[in-house]
Amino acid sequence: MPYNLYIRYFLVNLLSIHIYIKATTLLAAKKIREIGRNKIIDESLFALIAKDIHQQGYSIRPTALPEHLTETLFIHQQAMEADKFKNAGIGRGKEYLKNEFVRTDAISWITGESQAGKEWLEWTASFQRYLNRHLFLGLFSFESHFAHYGPGDYYKRHYDAFKGESNRILSLVVYFNSHWLPTDGGELVLYKNDHDREGIKVVPLMGTVVAFLSEEFPHEVLAANRDRYSIAGWFRVNTSVTDRVDPPR
Repeated sequence: MPYNLYIRYFLVNLLSIHIYIKATTLLAAKKIREIGRNKIIDESLFALIAKDIHQQGYSIRPTALPEHLTETLFIHQQAMEADKFKNAGIGRGKEYLKNEFVRTDAISWITGESQAGKEWLEWTASFQRYLNRHLFLGLFSFESHFAHYGPGDYYKRHYDAFKGESNRILSLVVYFNSHWLPTDGGELVLYKNDHDREGIKVVPLMGTVVAFLSEEFPHEVLAANRDRYSIAGWFRVNTSVTDRVDPPR
């Protein structure tokens, strides 16, 4: 083979190898991104929760939050400085007040500024879209906060739908507590109606997901005997225009 043809043959093969490696790398990167998304957004959990809500109005799924998201949120909450948390109150707007007889926990609203908060809001946005597609709830927006209950803290029996406001439709709670024992207290107690005095106790174990219709289920958080970490959130409809749901944007 003439020398110049040999060089050309060599360069063509080298270019082919380069293109193959680049294409393989891009494909691998795409798969990694897809795997990352799948760790956070898994509609099989959404389907289970939606089925529970349709059948009974609430869902309790122990250790069901995707592992990657659970770990990310747990690490972030543990690293948050104490001054990021404020004593929680009751009511909204002009009716907001702090009432230690009702609740003594501390909260920090999630804005999506942190990577952990962003991933959480992406997951809940996917959950919202799924619920709207399958249960036709007309959910319009979502708000949530980190919550910290210190030893002795509690939240007395209450509804999540505030007086004079009916736009909180679905409540969502997830927990970030390892090795929780019965003696640690701090259970969420979900009551089926105003006459229910026993309720359903939910142990706040790491990754447990609880969802329920906000106006239908009174609930409380029993006093904890150790630090207790969670996120509480609410999906809303938009009642700003003559109590009709605005189309999502």
